[in-house]
Amino acid sequence: MAIRAFSRSRIAKLSTVLLQNLPNQPIKQNPLPSNPQIPASELNTLYNLSSGLRQYHDGRPRGPLWRGKKLIGKEALFVTQGLKRLKDDEEKLQKFIKTHVLRLLKMDMIAVLTELERQEEVSLALKMFQVIQKQDWYTPDVYLYKDLVIALTRSGKMDEAMKLWKTMRNENLFPDSQMYTEVIRGFLRDGSPADAMNIYEDMKKSPDPPEELPFRILLKGLLPHPLLRSRVKQDYEELFPEKHVYDPPEEIFGVY
Repeated sequence: MAIRAFSRSRIAKLSTVLLQNLPNQPIKQNPLPSNPQIPASELNTLYNLSSGLRQYHDGRPRGPLWRGKKLIGKEALFVTQGLKRLKDDEEKLQKFIKTHVLRLLKMDMIAVLTELERQEEVSLALKMFQVIQKQDWYTPDVYLYKDLVIALTRSGKMDEAMKLWKTMRNENLFPDSQMYTEVIRGFLRDGSPADAMNIYEDMKKSPDPPEELPFRILLKGLLPHPLLRSRVKQDYEELFPEKHVYDPPEEIFGVY
């Protein structure tokens, strides 16, 4: 206890001595002004920068998602939804076409056609294409045919696809390699190698240079039909002499 009391008394004396020896100097003022005056021009610049940062991204969505994903107008979107809603009622569907579809502008009609093809509503897309064909501004376009024929083929509607194909050929339009490939693949998938060969013969008359993919599809799909395959193989080797054709073993599909 005596030691504690002694140490406290010494600390008190040392603090008193230190306080007495401190110099009595006035406290210097802060060199920085307490109320800095910023010019109005600089204030406007800072405000514009801060507001520009807020306008750059404020965390809110930038509009409907379908706007950024598909450039389709509100009228075209409304018509697309209406056609899908009434597709099972032919009478109401025809009335909707007269009152709403025929009022659309050219680009909106094409947008509706494209959207129906994208959603695999091929029957409605075919009706929409028939409406487009009756417009005054319509001119035969192979790309309009192409998308619709491919959509019909992939949906297994080969009869409708071939009707459209004949109409396209009557308008002196030639398909491209992708159209030939998809139609040939569709007929082979449907179990109609003879129809696939008819498309192949039409492909050989095309003014465009031949491409390898349709031949590859035929060579693979005609494996169970050696005679047809040998004709395609001969043409393929003449057109692409640097390419190699794989022939399966004889015991799988017979002697070639």
